[in-house]
Amino acid sequence: MDEVKITIIGAGVIGLSVAAELSNLYTDILVLEKNSHFGQETSSRNSEVIHAGIYYPSDSLKLKLCLEGADCLCDLCEKASIPYKRLGKLIVATESCELEPLEDLFRKATARGARDLKILDQREIHALEPNITGIAGIYSPSTGIIDTHSLMKHLTRLARSKGVDIVYNSEVNIVQKEGSGFRVGIRQDDYCFMSQVVINCAGLFSDRIASLAGIDIDQKGYRLYLCKGNYFSYAKPSPINRLVYPLPGSHYLGIHATLDMGSRLRFGPDAEYVTEIDYQVNDNIKGDRAERFYQAARKIIPCLETESIVPDMSGIRPKIQGPHDPFKDFIIKEESDCGLDGLINLIGIESPGLTACQAIGRMVAKLVADLI
Repeated sequence: MDEVKITIIGAGVIGLSVAAELSNLYTDILVLEKNSHFGQETSSRNSEVIHAGIYYPSDSLKLKLCLEGADCLCDLCEKASIPYKRLGKLIVATESCELEPLEDLFRKATARGARDLKILDQREIHALEPNITGIAGIYSPSTGIIDTHSLMKHLTRLARSKGVDIVYNSEVNIVQKEGSGFRVGIRQDDYCFMSQVVINCAGLFSDRIASLAGIDIDQKGYRLYLCKGNYFSYAKPSPINRLVYPLPGSHYLGIHATLDMGSRLRFGPDAEYVTEIDYQVNDNIKGDRAERFYQAARKIIPCLETESIVPDMSGIRPKIQGPHDPFKDFIIKEESDCGLDGLINLIGIESPGLTACQAIGRMVAKLVADLI
């Protein structure tokens, strides 16, 4: 039976970041991706924001890896000429009842390590963004956007240049512990091989991979909940030049306004727990979803025209936080404690996973160093 040293399951931005990092240290690395190309799911269906670490609890991996990852990611973009922009972000209060929560968010975010945040009054907001309605706001000048496709293309090229094999159309259907490694099976080819280390970066399907390996995903808290986020875009030139967010809700950041690298304005995502993957932006004949987006967006940007808000895309978040659950952190864990030494699971890597991708790669490399 064929053997490899390291198998990475999933060629999204996380799997590719892990592969690129490990390729600096090891040879004989294989990446398996069930789709026909890299990053065809969550990695290409998001807001493409480089976050500043404003929202996450102080003892969480999400905060630690976001703060570390934002700097790493921007450094990589500079060195590799990957398109990105530090546009800045405004989190806006539009009513007096939101002032205290806004100030509380500012205090907590600053204490946790988010840098360069400023509280702005109405005049200062208007000076930055004349078309925004807000009585106060938090300004994060370091928040930015990135061309995620270019990032993944660079990571793919980098990993391959150092000998990593990336194989598409290869859905894993067997992960079985055998001796000092794992027997890994690929459905399409009815083919099996041995791998000393298996790294599960399968995104929306990472709980299934963990289950294949013999982990009780309910007992371990690894079961994923699919949370769909729809986006609408604006068919006219953008009236804003920065990212604009409302105050966050308890489970997501609210319908916010972001710009892509071409300065196209988008609104979203909303949050809707679903039972299957469907990337259509569903709306009924009355256009209720479009109307909800319009009303949410015009609360902050009143000059918007309703007929210019059109369906754009949707993405699915791989959440381990159910609809009524409290905050749940990233799971990045080597599974020796359950007899699966050599298996590293990355589960629930939603936002700020893109921002944190380089830092996640480094964290996984440290776990692999204890195994090889």
